[in-house]
Amino acid sequence: MSDTHSLFSSELAPGSAYPERPKLLIVDDQPVNIQVLYQVFGASCEVFMATSGQQALDVCRQKRPDLVLLDVVMPDMDGVEVCRKIKSEPEISDIPVIFVTSQNSPEEETLGLEAGAVDFISKPINPAVVKARVKTHLMLKIQTDALRELASVDGLTGISNRRQFDERIESEWRACRRTGQPLAMIMIDVDHFKKYNDHYGHLEGDTCLKLVAQALKESQWRGRDIAARYGGEEFVCLMPETKLEDALKKAEAIRQRIFDLVIPHATSDTADRVTISVGVACTVPDDQDLKRLISAADEQLYKAKEGGRNRVEGVST
Repeated sequence: MSDTHSLFSSELAPGSAYPERPKLLIVDDQPVNIQVLYQVFGASCEVFMATSGQQALDVCRQKRPDLVLLDVVMPDMDGVEVCRKIKSEPEISDIPVIFVTSQNSPEEETLGLEAGAVDFISKPINPAVVKARVKTHLMLKIQTDALRELASVDGLTGISNRRQFDERIESEWRACRRTGQPLAMIMIDVDHFKKYNDHYGHLEGDTCLKLVAQALKESQWRGRDIAARYGGEEFVCLMPETKLEDALKKAEAIRQRIFDLVIPHATSDTADRVTISVGVACTVPDDQDLKRLISAADEQLYKAKEGGRNRVEGVST
């Protein structure tokens, strides 16, 4: 039995979606201290390492570790400040932080907890203690992530819901604004869906929406991309760090995929099957309101519908 299973197997329910190797970030300006912790977790976790506060923040943003073991005393940026910065950024604020420190006074512990840390481990470390505490906080994160996922899923289609999309577009807007990268949005509407419901009934309408959602879900998305139900028969996709040209290609592939499902639609004015109209907008986020991206995508969707439906329109703003 691997170290991973010895850490988690007794607590995980059958079928748990938790990764086989949780991602652990170890932060310490002394490589020898990192090596000690790596010896404890290297076999059971995917371990990332950082020797400065800025490196730690960069790894958190890029790799999204499941937990951070953070030294307190470091040059340039101490651990308390690193923890504050992690907790101040919505896209990484849910990563639990455990301080690993030789400073164990009540005042220092209070300062760290107020900064957002979940626990303290004293140096020199006891491998059994540090393993037990890491296991506890990883298990808590499993439960928290599961509840968060349940709240973010659309009940009918099984893909992300409007609430999840609203949260993600805000966080990705901030991330792309920080890096100067483009953010693309794809807005989708099932053509003549009211006629479909009127002709086939609402149960078949629900089945249609599930098939469209499944096709979206099975499209080849990258790690930070998201497809969600926006409301009714509307769906939306978000693609960070994507140029308009690439977003248009993706949108056209989705349109063709839905067309190729050949879902009969006898009362459609567009085709003998279910089709979609698609609006695409892309921008490099700045200090303006992100609603301009949503409005631009909506305008392009309207243009696609006015232009005959079953088509893609796009713009870069």
